[in-house]
Amino acid sequence: MDSIPFLDTNVVVRFVAQDHLDHWRRATELFKSVERGEMRVRITDTVVFETAYVLEDPYGWGREPIRAALTPVIAFDGVILPDKEIYPDVFALYVSRRSLSFADCYHAVLSQHLGCTAFISFDRGFDRIPGITRIEPQAPNR
Repeated sequence: MDSIPFLDTNVVVRFVAQDHLDHWRRATELFKSVERGEMRVRITDTVVFETAYVLEDPYGWGREPIRAALTPVIAFDGVILPDKEIYPDVFALYVSRRSLSFADCYHAVLSQHLGCTAFISFDRGFDRIPGITRIEPQAPNR
């Protein structure tokens, strides 16, 4: 059994959005403890995706403020997130390529991180990403 607790999206949202005073105060105390190394928490990519989505869509935040808010939180040593070192590149692409969703940006950066230069997609937004060659599935020969 893992003793590191899993951190839900709503705690991250309350911490960065500061939209619910009681929840923000408690989330802030938690993240101060994580930042000081007194506590560790585990999150997944889906927590980051959902947080970015909530801040962008219902909350109306721009992409740059989302990057500015989430990048330092993810970087805390006490935040356990697989492949967290790719997130600065994910956020850079997310800010620079408005035509791509956060998930698309993550997938593009992860594919490059894994050494995959070919990317099978119908989405032409991937055509403008250096280092990626988009390939469309072909119709069957008849």
